[in-house]
Amino acid sequence: ITTDVHKNHFHLSSDTRSISQNTIKMSLPARYGFVVLAAVANLVHTAYLGFQVGKARKQFGVKYPQMYDDSKPHFNCFQRAHQNTLEYLPLLLVLLFLGGLSFPLPAAIGGFVWVAGRHAYATGYQTGNPEKRLQGGFGYIGLLTCLASTLYTAFTNL
Repeated sequence: ITTDVHKNHFHLSSDTRSISQNTIKMSLPARYGFVVLAAVANLVHTAYLGFQVGKARKQFGVKYPQMYDDSKPHFNCFQRAHQNTLEYLPLLLVLLFLGGLSFPLPAAIGGFVWVAGRHAYATGYQTGNPEKRLQGGFGYIGLLTCLASTLYTAFTNL
């Protein structure tokens, strides 16, 4: 299928999806859409955690711009769950997108495992008992899957 829209050319085939604009051409492997869906799931979950912090601010009476409140450790658990997820998000997205170039399905599965782990991490943390955040540790299996996929992409393209 070829479409010409304002000097953009879209070429679709069963093996790759190519987008060319003037002299720029990008080919993505089949099933790369799953990688994109995993990224979107992580972004939506991170936004959800932000809303949880907003609700916790009202519940515990913590006003903006104060990030933490030493007198309200339960609120701090909500804030840390969100903040820690934000800290990892750039790392995950880079590894997911690059690893997905070589292994789209394993990278996407890694991205979904990571977001499930982040959810378990946040749910445990938000109980007010910081030790319960450790129940999300399985998410690192997903992150390491994305890392391994990215390293393969790097070393096969030296």
